[in-house]
Amino acid sequence: MEKQKNNPLHGITLASIVEHLVNYYGWEDLGTRINIKCFNENPSIKSSLNFLRKTDWAREKVEGLYLKSLRDIAKKSKINE
Repeated sequence: MEKQKNNPLHGITLASIVEHLVNYYGWEDLGTRINIKCFNENPSIKSSLNFLRKTDWAREKVEGLYLKSLRDIAKKSKINE
């Protein structure tokens, strides 16, 4: 548990991450940002999760984009305060 203390992804499921990205960017923009087949051809949460669970490099890109989106949301929120 101590190792996870500073991990911003600790406790967040891959499904939640993908759902957030689809809601935030949409499939088309997501497929442009991370060019993988499961985002560009007949995209679905289920097919994306199957691929990402097997493919470390793609999962790392998705997690990185998720963290970037959270930073962007936080910046927008500060600007609007």
